[in-house]
Amino acid sequence: MIDEAAIRSRYEAISHTLNERSTRLFAAAEARAAGLGGVSAVARATGVARSTINRGLNDLAAGATRIAGKVRRPGAGRPPLEKVDPSLKDDLAKLLEPATVGDPMRPLLWVSKSQVKLADALRGMGHAVSASSIGTLIEVLGYRRQSNRKTLEGGNHPDRDAQFERINAMAASFQAAGDPVISVDTKKKELVGQFKNPGSDYRPEGEPEKVNVHDFIDKDLGKAIPYGIYDVGENSGWVSVGVDHDTSEFAVAAIRRWFAAMGSQRYPKTRRLLITADGGGSNGSRVRLWKVELQKLADELEIVIVVCHYPPGTSKWNKIEHRLFCPITQNWRGKPLVSRMTVVELIAATTTKTGLTVRCELDETLYEKGRKISDEEMASLNIERNAFHPEWNYTISPRTKTPP
Repeated sequence: MIDEAAIRSRYEAISHTLNERSTRLFAAAEARAAGLGGVSAVARATGVARSTINRGLNDLAAGATRIAGKVRRPGAGRPPLEKVDPSLKDDLAKLLEPATVGDPMRPLLWVSKSQVKLADALRGMGHAVSASSIGTLIEVLGYRRQSNRKTLEGGNHPDRDAQFERINAMAASFQAAGDPVISVDTKKKELVGQFKNPGSDYRPEGEPEKVNVHDFIDKDLGKAIPYGIYDVGENSGWVSVGVDHDTSEFAVAAIRRWFAAMGSQRYPKTRRLLITADGGGSNGSRVRLWKVELQKLADELEIVIVVCHYPPGTSKWNKIEHRLFCPITQNWRGKPLVSRMTVVELIAATTTKTGLTVRCELDETLYEKGRKISDEEMASLNIERNAFHPEWNYTISPRTKTPP
């Protein structure tokens, strides 16, 4: 009685170390040792084909001459497709070539280049090839599946560098005088509820957090709109989490809350405030409501507000993006934002090794969307525009008193 279980056990113990020839010789040696019926028993135990075992028996019978040397006999194995069909590689390279976009004769111009579609296109050109062979051919040609990479800056504004220099000079001047410099922006709006949040965190193995399959907005919870204020000199942040609309009124209300809760304590004698902001969104350089609300804030606090906007396409240089918003995103990665208070608590718990601290507050005020500002309201502003790009650089002073 042949012990197939023992043969299987021995084979599984060393199979990961065997190549084609050593697998054949191992199976043949086991079959010869088993005697009558050994070939069938070894084939069942190892999964090696009977024909392969018989070739191994022939190798053993021939002795050291056949066993030594190459794994395969010269000429053994199927020849590569590119040798059988010399034009195959060239035609595949033409299908993959990215530099010929616009050529109406390319069959795969506007579709994804999956292996199945590439094989279909090649068969249409007269080549006998299967989808499973495409992967090997693509590697021979030096191609890999790759995603898009954000590296193109686009057209730079001619005064981009000059505006950066102005922002840096203004910030240095304010900080030297002990006046606050803040960077402001709206973080990405987040769905509130049992929704997937990108990233991962440690949990017991096999027990992932269960979230909704579809990201349909919860009508009761809605979205969270985090508007951030980053104090550049103090390395601290304030975030107002809105529940309504991201308007300029909401943005300035967040700055007002920051000044009342943090700014006035840290800068009790200040009479100036420098705000650096992106050129678009609720704090955009062309938004009239933004300037009107800043004028109200200047009147209330009796301080001069200086605003410097970043040039178009440079929002990633705004310090709030990488010094406040990135740590917040890292802190709540993989955690569903199941409630508004969850959003507030996760933001407020954000810290970094460099000493960042964050305070957060929920703003449940409803802000009117689409407010129109008349020319008369704009004319009433006490605004002084800088000679260098007045749309980016301007100063709003109080209308009631002039600070010393």
